Amino acid sequence: MMKKRVLISGGSGLVGTRLSKLLMQEGYAVSHLSRSKQPSLEGVDVIQWDVKKGDLEAAAIEAFEHIIHLAGTGIVDKAWTDERIREIEESRTKSAKLIIDAVEKNQKKPVSFVSASAVGYYGFQTSEHVYKEADEPADDVIAETCIAWEKQVDEMQQLGVPTAKIRIGLVLSEKGGALKEMAKPFKLGFGAALGSGKQYMPWVHIDDLCRLFIKAMEEKWTGVYNGAAPNQVNNQQFSKVLAKTLHKPFFLPNVPAFVMRMILGSRARLVLEGSRVSTKKVQEKGFDFTYHKLEEALRDIYR
Repeated sequence: MMKKRVLISGGSGLVGTRLSKLLMQEGYAVSHLSRSKQPSLEGVDVIQWDVKKGDLEAAAIEAFEHIIHLAGTGIVDKAWTDERIREIEESRTKSAKLIIDAVEKNQKKPVSFVSASAVGYYGFQTSEHVYKEADEPADDVIAETCIAWEKQVDEMQQLGVPTAKIRIGLVLSEKGGALKEMAKPFKLGFGAALGSGKQYMPWVHIDDLCRLFIKAMEEKWTGVYNGAAPNQVNNQQFSKVLAKTLHKPFFLPNVPAFVMRMILGSRARLVLEGSRVSTKKVQEKGFDFTYHKLEEALRDIYR
């Protein structure tokens, strides 16, 4: 019996790498869309593409039952100049369009398409509101990127392919991402909450997120789903649990908001503001989080 084939864009990234490993453990054959001929992971095949040039051979992706779209330039990596903001959006929308255009040309369509999105869709404002998938988007640059991203992805649904969009929160992993950077001062014993500390941080353990993608793929989900753990905490609580997990002191005063703005500029909103998101929809679809509480997730990561 031939293995079912999964094609992943952005497969060499933090989430893509872990997702690829879990898929292969479950018996799937995994390929990555990549500019490089060399695979980033053992056991993974590569199909070359070039998003900026619009190069992707349609026939090369016709054999895949499932496609997962994770490609996109890092949001926090560089200052938000107009050029960088445009790059953040286009790296997501143009890559999605390239895949969709290729699928449209092919007679055989995938049986599912799952795309990343982000909880940034709801904006960055500290409140007690719990955002549901049907809530209106914000109007800041990240929200506008998410709107354009999801609108582009919806074109796959119009081709008759079941299409799901997962709005991802803060992904927790020891391999990289925001947590690796956040943990550095804590490991040195200088950890502190940021700004007011009241801003919520919708988080998710990387394994739960990958399992959520796999479930959405296998069950051919359609529509939008929040990808965050049920027990969301604010920055003060997150910082305290992180320090405790790392067996480090937690006594310093909060880092003032103006300091974060000096360091990050407009990107400071990502860490100084935030609300909770609802996980009711994914749980009603039968998804069971392994890591409900932050303490459980961080203990697993730093065991």
